[in-house]
Amino acid sequence: MDRSLRNVLVVSFGFLLLFTAYGGLQNLQSSLYSEDGLGMATLGALYGAVLLSSLFLPPVLIRRCGCKWTIAGSMCCYVAFSLGNFHASWYTLIPTSILLGLGAAPLWAAQCSYLTILGSAGAQAAGRLGRDVVNQYFGIFFLIFQSSGVWGNLISSLVFGQTPTQEVIPEEQLESCGANDCLLATTSANSTQRPSQELIYTLLGIYTGSGILAILLVALFLEPAEDNSSKREAGEAAPPLRSTLLSTFRLYRDQRLCLLALLPLYSGLQQGFLSSEYTRSYVTCALGIHFVGYVMICFSAASSLCSVLYGKLSQYTGRIALYVLGAATHLSCIFALLLWHPRPTQLAVFFLLPALWGVGDAVWQTQNNALYGVLFEKNKEAAFANYRLGEALGFVIAFGYSTFLCVNIKLYILVGVLSLAMVAYGIVEYLESKNQIKLHVSGETNQAVGEEIQTAL
Repeated sequence: MDRSLRNVLVVSFGFLLLFTAYGGLQNLQSSLYSEDGLGMATLGALYGAVLLSSLFLPPVLIRRCGCKWTIAGSMCCYVAFSLGNFHASWYTLIPTSILLGLGAAPLWAAQCSYLTILGSAGAQAAGRLGRDVVNQYFGIFFLIFQSSGVWGNLISSLVFGQTPTQEVIPEEQLESCGANDCLLATTSANSTQRPSQELIYTLLGIYTGSGILAILLVALFLEPAEDNSSKREAGEAAPPLRSTLLSTFRLYRDQRLCLLALLPLYSGLQQGFLSSEYTRSYVTCALGIHFVGYVMICFSAASSLCSVLYGKLSQYTGRIALYVLGAATHLSCIFALLLWHPRPTQLAVFFLLPALWGVGDAVWQTQNNALYGVLFEKNKEAAFANYRLGEALGFVIAFGYSTFLCVNIKLYILVGVLSLAMVAYGIVEYLESKNQIKLHVSGETNQAVGEEIQTAL
């Protein structure tokens, strides 16, 4: 097996094991720890820490420790959060969620940098376009990674499968489900009893073991990657710490990064909406909480399969066509959610919409990362740190206004942000095409001048 592909698989399965645990825990926070808002406070503290971490930590850790050990060390923060859930309280969940948030941005920035380095090196060796190989590697990664949502939700559904079924939901409550939900429809009828502490400990034990396996896999089998594009010459001093810290902010001098800022913001908003609003105001409200895990499996499976498909398809269609597909799919889903009045008899629709949402989400997950890696190849660490900063901001906003706005208002916000993000992305593609034309013309001119000089000699 090709060494680059082997390393891609090691990273992918490491993230699969880690996020099988974390994804399941994140989805259960608001349900297991609803007392005094502990669950939502935990998620808010977590993504607030991601924001802070994105500003400073990724470039520093990646340059000092390398991508491999940044990934392994950051994974330890996720395991600490799993351990904190064994004795859930304000004194355990909030500190461990902050620790997880501080490790999240370096983890993802290192992963994106690592795959970009492998893709660029592999393309150079094979004589292919760097962006094609990078897209392919990100497609493989997200095929495996996105399936973590399937396994995490399946594990929690099976472990908690002994919880009692819900009572018949009255029609008056169903009228308040969906886009009409202004957080007034939550009653005892749309929830189930809390699982026993023994079942909770069983689930946490499985999740913690999965996280430890992820750390061991990366530490023992992942090879370090050397970034030749930004390697310092022999004898050249390392950049000062202050310069490294400020590199995240200095990259905003590039107008392309400013224009692309809405893409990661929308990515965070749409993921936050699906994991909170859709599961609560549509699925739990009309079907019951025991359906949430199975519905989210449809989303994860669709996103996983489409991720690898887009990685290969982008070589033939280009990324613009995929972005148009993602935007059209999500806009269609958003308008369907605005018009749909969920009823228990419409069971297929509850699974179809998250599956289509996953088709669009796969575009943002694969193409956004590949786009940042290609456009900012010489500043990958800072670029991916900015990407995680924007995505974390989207999560914070989504969880922040979760209890204040009606669902239909949140859907309109998604439409507005997505529309503006696509317009800004189109401008970036236009600027890139003009730049490529200038480089091509300049190259032809230089070649012609060289031929004239050679003839004269």
